[in-house]
Amino acid sequence: MVRSTFLLLFAALCLTAQTRVTAEQVVQFIQTSIRQKYKDGDVAGQVQTMKLTTRLDPAIVTSLQRAGAGPKTVAALGKLAAASASLPVAAASAPAAPKADADSSAPLSAEEQKRMVEAIRDAALAYTENLPNYICAQVTERRVDPTGSGDWRKQDTILETLSYNEHQESYKVVTINDRVATDKKHDQLGGATSSGEFGSILRALFDPRDEAEFQWTRQTRISRPAGDRNADLLSFRVRRPVYGIQDQTSGRSISVGYHGFLWADRETAAILRIKFDCDDIPTDFPIQSVSLDLIYDFVEIAGQRYALPLLFDIKSAQGRSVSWNQARFANYRKFSADTNIIFDAPDTPPEKPVKKQ
Repeated sequence: MVRSTFLLLFAALCLTAQTRVTAEQVVQFIQTSIRQKYKDGDVAGQVQTMKLTTRLDPAIVTSLQRAGAGPKTVAALGKLAAASASLPVAAASAPAAPKADADSSAPLSAEEQKRMVEAIRDAALAYTENLPNYICAQVTERRVDPTGSGDWRKQDTILETLSYNEHQESYKVVTINDRVATDKKHDQLGGATSSGEFGSILRALFDPRDEAEFQWTRQTRISRPAGDRNADLLSFRVRRPVYGIQDQTSGRSISVGYHGFLWADRETAAILRIKFDCDDIPTDFPIQSVSLDLIYDFVEIAGQRYALPLLFDIKSAQGRSVSWNQARFANYRKFSADTNIIFDAPDTPPEKPVKKQ
C-alpha cells in the first residue's frame, strides 16, 4: 500500500509540473524505488512520462543499474538520458560515488594481508561445497561490434534455466528472441557463450596449485541490491595457463593465464566481484582477447543467504570483431528431483547496451 501510494504521489508531482523534472529528482525516485522494491514495470512507466530540465548522464544510468534498477527501468532511463543530451548539467544531479572507508588509506602489514588472503581462499574453496542444489533463470543479451568501433548490434536474447545439482552446472535453453527453442543445447548456440560462473572460476583462482599472486589494494564500500557492503579490493595475477578458451568455429582450445581485481566482503570473506583480462593468448589463435566482469550478491535460498552471481559481462575479440555477452541471473530457488523448473523468467536486459565502467 505504501509503495502504491508513493508511486501515485510521484505521478501526481510529475503531472503537476507537466512531467518536467530535474535529473536529480529522477535519481532520487529511482533510488527510492530500489530500496522499496517497486515493480520494474511500474517504475519504468513513471520514467516514460517524465521530461527533464537538466541532463541525465548515461554514467548515472549505469550506476543505478548496478545499484539494482530493473532492466525496463534502465531502458527507460537510457532513452531519457539520450533525449536530455543537449540540456545543461546540474552538478547536484549525479549520485555520490561510493567512498572508501575512513581507514582505507592505512596499508595492511604483510602478515595482515596474508591472513586476509587465506581467509578469502578458505571461503572461496568452501564455496561450492556449501552451496545447496538450486535452479535459476539466466537471460543473456549477446551483441556484436563487427568493426571494433563501438557500433554494437544486438545479436539475440537467450533465456535459459540453469541448475546447480551435486556441484555440477547444467543449462537448458528455453527461448531465443522470445521463441521456444527447447531443441537447442547450450553448446549449440554458436557465437560467444560462457559457463562456470557458479564455482569453476573461484576454484581455479584459489587453487594453491595455480599459484595465484594476490596484493591487497585498499578497503572500500560497494553497492548491491541486497544492501551496501564493506569490502577489500585485491589485485591478482595467475601466471600459469589455467583459464580455458575455446573457439567453436575452429574447434581449437587453449589455456592461458590472467590478471585482474577481486572484491571480497569484509564480514564474510565472500567474493562480491571478480574482474580480469586474459594474458599471453597465442597470436595464431582466432580469439585475441577475453575479459570478464562477474558480480555477486547475497541471495536467500530456503532461508539461507549465499553469495551468488547477479550479472556478468564478458567480451572477446576476433580480428576487428568484438563480441559482448551481458547476462542477468534471477529467480533463485531450491532444486530437488521433483522441482518444476518452468517459472517466470527475469526481464531481459535493456535494448541499449550499458556502458562498462
